[in-house]
Amino acid sequence: MNPISAQQAWEVLRQADRLYSPEQVEAALEGMAAEITKTLAGSDPLLVCVMTGGVVPFGRLLTRLQFPLQIDYIHATRYGKRLQGGQLQWLSGPHQDPRGRVVLLVDDILDEGTTLAGIEARYRVDGAREVYKAALVVKKRQRVHDVKVEFAGLEVPDRYVFGCGMDYKGYLRNVAGIYAEAEPK
Repeated sequence: MNPISAQQAWEVLRQADRLYSPEQVEAALEGMAAEITKTLAGSDPLLVCVMTGGVVPFGRLLTRLQFPLQIDYIHATRYGKRLQGGQLQWLSGPHQDPRGRVVLLVDDILDEGTTLAGIEARYRVDGAREVYKAALVVKKRQRVHDVKVEFAGLEVPDRYVFGCGMDYKGYLRNVAGIYAEAEPK
């Protein structure tokens, strides 16, 4: 059961502050793809989609990367149906062996850094030669973990953001731009 209805989610979108237009998101993805290509082309990388939020930026980046690569996905979460993060739970993956490989983790947002740090640690323990991280959005805030994202798209304030893979209480991942919940007046 969702904590809000579809109609309530749509009302949140209607009142939200648009931080980035769809065109600005596309430009950020182009820039990320160019940097990823410059760094990883020729390394036969394994690109890993961090589910569920990473599915939109992953898919949008994938077709922009014109070099040989393989893909995988993982589903590790600290949130589940909660708004506050808990302990990292592995729901699925990894499915491809990362031993000796260059791995690129692709996620929707770098927030606290706990999830991405845990995933990176897992790939390092599993023998990845190098682990890079890409996030469409990096939130301006203090982080629990010192996580470096090598390929970042856009920066957002420390607010509840959604769109382009990021959800608002289970909805609005499919919104083309990036929005922030309206601040109370």
